[in-house]
Amino acid sequence: MSTRPAIAIHGGCGVMAKLGLSDAEWAAARADLALSLRAGWAVLQSGGSSVEAVEAAVLVMEDSPQFNAGHGAALNASGVHE
Repeated sequence: MSTRPAIAIHGGCGVMAKLGLSDAEWAAARADLALSLRAGWAVLQSGGSSVEAVEAAVLVMEDSPQFNAGHGAALNASGVHE
């Protein structure tokens, strides 16, 4: 029996209401989610481990200003990472 890789991500556990974002911000958030998926998927497709795929996907999320991701990351009152 062969297995097929799969990957899933999510952009957080808080409330990120689309209504509170501009069209450009919403598009940027969705684009960064897609980049995260593609990064993890590329690792799986090239024979990398699941841990390597998770690391690749998380790195994209940590580098994205759209998400409050990463060790020590926090959005200030202006919505900017500190």
